[in-house]
Amino acid sequence: MDLHANLVCIEFILQVPANLSKPKKKWHSVFTAIYCSRTFLSLVIKSPTPRLITKPMPRSLSHVSLSVIPEKSPFQIDQTTLIELVKHKNIERLQKHDGVDGVASALGTDTKVGISGNAEDIACRHEAYGSNTYKKPPTKGFFHFVVEAFKDLTIMILLGCAALSLGFGIKEHGPKEGWYDGGSIFVAVFLVIAVSAISNYRQNRQFDKLSKVSDNIQIDVVRGGRRQQISIFDIVVGDIVCLKIGDQVPADGLFLDGHSLSVDESSMTGESDHVEVNRTQNPFLFSGTKVADGYARMLVTSVGMNTTWGQMMSQISRDANEQTPLQARLNKLTSSIGKVGLAVAFLVLVVLLVRYFTGNTTDENGNQEFIRGKTKADDIVNAVVGIVAAAVTIVVVAIPEGLPLAVTLTLAYSMKRMMADQAMVRKLPACETMGSATTICTDKTGTLTLNQMKVTKFWLGQVPMEEGASSISPFLVDLIHHGVALNTTGSVYRASSGTEFEFSGSPTEKAILSWAVQEMKMDMEKMKKSCAVLQVEAFNSQKKRSGVLMGKNDDDTVHVHWKGAAEMILAMCSSYYDASGIVKDLNDKERMEFELIIQGMAASSLRCIAFAHKQVSEEEYEVLKEKKKLKEERLTLLGLVGIKDPCRPGVKKAVEDCQYAGVNIKMITGDNVFTARAIATECGILSPGEEMLNDVVVEGEEFRNYTPQERMEKVEKIRVMARSSPFDKLLMVQCLKQKGHVVAVTGDGTNDAPALKEADIGLSMGIQGTEVAKESSDIVILDDNFASVATVLRWGRCVYTNIQKFIQFQLTVNVAALCINFVAAVSAGEVPLTAVQLLWANLIMDTLGALALATERPTEELMEKPPVGRTEPLITNIMWRNLLAQALYQIAVLLTLQFSGESIFGVTEKVNDTLIFNTFVLCQVFNEFNARKLEKKNVFKGIQKNKLFMGIIAITIVLQVVMVEFLKRFADTERLDWGQWGACIAIAAMSWPIGWAVKFIPVPEKPIFSYLKWRK
Repeated sequence: MDLHANLVCIEFILQVPANLSKPKKKWHSVFTAIYCSRTFLSLVIKSPTPRLITKPMPRSLSHVSLSVIPEKSPFQIDQTTLIELVKHKNIERLQKHDGVDGVASALGTDTKVGISGNAEDIACRHEAYGSNTYKKPPTKGFFHFVVEAFKDLTIMILLGCAALSLGFGIKEHGPKEGWYDGGSIFVAVFLVIAVSAISNYRQNRQFDKLSKVSDNIQIDVVRGGRRQQISIFDIVVGDIVCLKIGDQVPADGLFLDGHSLSVDESSMTGESDHVEVNRTQNPFLFSGTKVADGYARMLVTSVGMNTTWGQMMSQISRDANEQTPLQARLNKLTSSIGKVGLAVAFLVLVVLLVRYFTGNTTDENGNQEFIRGKTKADDIVNAVVGIVAAAVTIVVVAIPEGLPLAVTLTLAYSMKRMMADQAMVRKLPACETMGSATTICTDKTGTLTLNQMKVTKFWLGQVPMEEGASSISPFLVDLIHHGVALNTTGSVYRASSGTEFEFSGSPTEKAILSWAVQEMKMDMEKMKKSCAVLQVEAFNSQKKRSGVLMGKNDDDTVHVHWKGAAEMILAMCSSYYDASGIVKDLNDKERMEFELIIQGMAASSLRCIAFAHKQVSEEEYEVLKEKKKLKEERLTLLGLVGIKDPCRPGVKKAVEDCQYAGVNIKMITGDNVFTARAIATECGILSPGEEMLNDVVVEGEEFRNYTPQERMEKVEKIRVMARSSPFDKLLMVQCLKQKGHVVAVTGDGTNDAPALKEADIGLSMGIQGTEVAKESSDIVILDDNFASVATVLRWGRCVYTNIQKFIQFQLTVNVAALCINFVAAVSAGEVPLTAVQLLWANLIMDTLGALALATERPTEELMEKPPVGRTEPLITNIMWRNLLAQALYQIAVLLTLQFSGESIFGVTEKVNDTLIFNTFVLCQVFNEFNARKLEKKNVFKGIQKNKLFMGIIAITIVLQVVMVEFLKRFADTERLDWGQWGACIAIAAMSWPIGWAVKFIPVPEKPIFSYLKWRK
C-alpha cells in the first residue's frame, strides 16, 4: 500500500506544469530528484537493519532552501480526476476515493476548519489547479470600430466624391495645387470617422469594466476555522464554500454538509426542475448554478477554465450593442430627417445640373462655364463631381448622426457617474426608463432601514426580561440556546478566549446570535457538539419561519425548534413557558395578551421574532421522518425578541424628493402591519393621520383576495403592503403597469426575481441581494440605500433631458443649413457653404455639441416636474418653439448675407461666403448656451460647474479662428478683419436675447402633431 501511495506521489510530482518559468522548472527537477531518492530510501529503511535506523540521512542544502514546497507531495489527487469525478456525476468513482471526506483529505482540506488560507498554501493550490478566472474572447479593438464607421453609406459616398475630386483636381491644376478640394473632404471625413470610432471604442471599454465589476461576486468561505467573505476570483480548489438560498455556486464541487439543498441547474441543462443535492445520492455541485432552497457547505474541486461553466463562459462575450428604447426612437427620428435631407439634396442636385447644362453658371472670371461642343469632357466631369459633392454634403448635414452618438455619450457618462453614486447599471435601457418612473415599490429592511439589527426587547411568557440569563430558569436558558444555535444559517467565530466574537449570516441572524452569546451566555460550539441535526426546514420569505429537528446526544431525545415571524409562530403554539419554566395553556385570553405584546413591539418599529419548541416522541419522529416534515402544531412558545432596525439617515428626505417629483412611493414588506405602519410613518411614506386609513395600509393576503376589479380600483391608493409574499409584490407590479404606470421595484431575495423582471426597472440590492435577484435586475444599488434609488431617478431624468437639449440644438442647425443651401442653390445656382465647411459644422454639432450637452449633471429643477409618460413625444412643443425661432433667425440673417452681403459690407464674393460660414458657425456656438435650458430663461445658471461645456466652447472658437484665418485653401475661406469678426459675433450673439424673449410665448400642452392626426 505504502509503495503504491509513494509511486502515485512520484507520478504526480513528475508532471511538470507547462506554465512554469525556467528557474521554477529547475527547482522542480531538484525537488523531484531529492523526493524520489528519499522515497526509495524509505522503502529500504523498512528492512530491520539497526545501523540504517540509527543513522538518519543528512539534509542536503538544496532541500533546506526549498521552503515553498513541502517534503511530501501537497495533494494526492490530480486535476483530471477531479474534473471527471464531478462532470460525469460518478458516484462509484467517488467511493473509490473514500467519498467526499477522502477527496477533502487528498486536497489537504480539514472539513471543519477549511484550508489554512496563507499565501504559501494559496500559491501552491493556484499552481496545481489554476485560478477561478475565465478566458474571455478577445475584446473588439479600435480598428474594428474604424471599419464599422467606414461602413456608413453617406461616408462611402463622400469618400467616392473626395476621390473623384482629388483625381480631377490634380489632373487639372497639377499635384501642387489640385489636391486641396478632394484632400480637404478626405481630411474632414476622416475626422468624422475618427471621432465616431473613438466614442464607440470607449463605450465598449466601459462595458468591459462594468462586466468585471458585476462579475466580482463576494463568496462566504471557511478558512482557518473562520468564516469570511472573499472575491469569487480568489476561490481555490480545496476551499469550503458556504451556500444559502439565492447564491450562485462559484465553482464545481462536492456537497460536504447542509440541509434541504436544491439547486436550479437550468443555466447548465436547460431543465427548469430543481435538483436535490445531498451527501449520499447526488453530492455534485456545478459552477454557475443557483441555490433554490436550503443551505450547505461545499468542497471546491475545480475552478475557472476547468469547470463546465468556465468553458461555456469563455465562448460568450457580453454584447454592448443592445439598443435602448430611446435609441430606437432616435433612430426613427434620424431616418425621418434623413429622408427630408435626401429629398432636398436631390432637388439641389437637379437644379444645379440643369443650371449648369443650360449655361446659367459662370466661373470665377465671369465666363460661362458650359458651352455645348466647346467645353472639355474633363471640365464637365469636374463640375458634375463638384455638384454631386455639394448635394452629398447636404445629406451629411441633414442626417443627424450625432443623435445616436449623443445617446451613447450621455448614457456612458451617466453610467460612470451613477457608479460613483452607488448605482451599477446592468442594462442600459434602465438609465433612461428610470426618468419616466411614476411609482417606486420599495422593500423596508436594509433599503429604508440601516439593516444594523440589535435585539432590544426580550419577553418570556408575558414578562419583559431585563437581566439576561441570570434571572431565568436554567432549563429554559438551555432550550433557548438550542433553539438559537441549531436553527440558524449564521455562525460564531472567536480566534482566542480574549478576543471579540465575530458573527456572520443575515443581519437578523447576526442580531439573534449576538444577543444569545452576549446576553444569554450561549456557547455555540458546545451546543452543536451536544446535538445532532436530523432535519431542517430553511427560512424563505413565503413561510417567514425556519425549523430544525434535532436529537440530543446525552439522552437520545428528539426535539423540534421553530423560529420566525411572531404571529406565524404564535399560531402554531398551544402552550407557553413562563419565566420560571412552567408550561401554561395558551387559551384565547392569553393569545390576545401575546398579540397585544407583539403589536406593542411592532408599533415601536421593532421586528418581532418568536421561538417555539416541542419534544417529539419516537412514534411521531418516525412519521415525520417518512413525510420529511417537521412538527408544526401544538408547540410551546419559548419567548419573543424585538429587533430594532433604525431608519437610514436621509431616507425621509429622499422619499420627500421622490414624492415632490410626482413619483408615488409604496412600501412592500414581510413585516407585520404595525411595524410596517410605524416605519412608513417614520420614513415619510405615510403622513400623520393617513396610517389608520384602511385603503392605504393593507396586508398581502387581503390584497391577494381582492377581485381583479377591486385590485385595479384600490392599487393606486395603497401606500404600504405588510406581510406580503413575493407573489403579492408581482401582483402589485402587474396591476400598476396595467394602469399605465412606469414601475420601479427594489428587491433582494431570490423570490423577488419575478417582480424584478416584470417591473420596468428592477433595482436589486448590492449588499443583501442574492445573485438571483441581481441577475434579474436592471440596476444594482450598491449600498442598499433608498437615497441611492432617488439618485438613480434624478440621473434617469437627466439622461432624458440632456438628449432633448441636444435634439433641439441639432435640429436648429439642420433646419437652418438645409433651408440656406436649398434657397441659394435654386435662386443663385450655387451653394454658399462648401462640402468641407458643412462637414466642419457637422463635426461641431454632432460631436463637440453632443459632448457638451450630454454631460450636464442632474439639477434640483429636474425633480420639480412630473414624470414623463410612456407616450409623450420626444420633441415637445417647448422644443419646437425654441428651435423654430432660432432657425428662422439664422435663415433670415444668412440669406440676407447671401443676397446683399457684398453690398452691405463692400466685400468680394469670396469674403462674403466666408462671412456666411463664420456667422453660421458662431450662431451654433451661441445657440449651444440656449440649448442648456429648455424652459428656464437664465441659460447661464450653473455653467461654472460644467467645465467640460466651457472647454468645448473654447475649443470650438479656437478651431473656427484657425479655419477662417489660417486654413484658407483647406476650408476655402478668406481672412476677415476685426470689423468683420465683430459683425459676425454681433449677429450670432443676437440668438441670446431671441432665445430669452421666445420663452415668454406660451405653448399648448397637447403635442402639435396630435392636432394634425385629429384633423385627418
